[in-house]
Amino acid sequence: MLSVNELKFMYRNKDVLKEIGFSIREGEVVAVLGPNGVGKTTLLKCLNRILRPKEGSVLLDDRNLLELGTMEIAKRVGYVPQRVETGRLTAFDAVLLGRRPHIGWDVTSRDLAIVDSIFVKLGMQDLRLSYIDEMSGGELQKVAIARALVQEPRVLLLDEPISNLDLKNQVDILTTIREIAREHKIAAVMTMHDLNQALRFADSFIFLQNGRVHMHGGPEVVTPLVIEKVYGLPVIIGELGGVRCVIPGTCKTGIGE
Repeated sequence: MLSVNELKFMYRNKDVLKEIGFSIREGEVVAVLGPNGVGKTTLLKCLNRILRPKEGSVLLDDRNLLELGTMEIAKRVGYVPQRVETGRLTAFDAVLLGRRPHIGWDVTSRDLAIVDSIFVKLGMQDLRLSYIDEMSGGELQKVAIARALVQEPRVLLLDEPISNLDLKNQVDILTTIREIAREHKIAAVMTMHDLNQALRFADSFIFLQNGRVHMHGGPEVVTPLVIEKVYGLPVIIGELGGVRCVIPGTCKTGIGE
């Protein structure tokens, strides 16, 4: 569905991304992992051409997104930034703005119906007329995701979607992302720092190191050796309640490795 080939990006003559390549299936949730400054956010911004790569291609259903106009990309790719800007808008109006790539002369009944359906899907009906500058972090994140979803994208890009959220909101947001990817058959690509949440909710994993893909694959690539190589930290990977988890350091935990 999505194929990234030989992607390169430079910032002030410094290589940030070097020959990045991977492919993603529809319905797949992908976690992009790596330490701070490794290029995770830059990669997302290159995928939808917020930043223009120096070389390479991003093929979505065999069309190179890097050769399309901004509005055409917005019809295919939804983007949720790490920091969501607020203003004196209601949640409904903020989400309706996501329909802009599809709106002609005026908002249609179909546009309104799509927005309504997303509010229902995300359980946000009570927030419709709430102002986004008065919302909690979890509520605002849901509005940002809803705005991206009404674009009817084939790919959803999310930059640290659970940063600064409490544990319940983290689980709620990641559960929603996974359900939407499955039901709508879209690919969801999200940068993350929490390896344990990534293991629980993602289908595949891309580890970045020094601007390159160090490892890409399913849960089998999340190993102590890979994590130590990428993060420079020894870890133990065990199982608790049937769920794999990552524990920093070499302390004895009492759970199986």
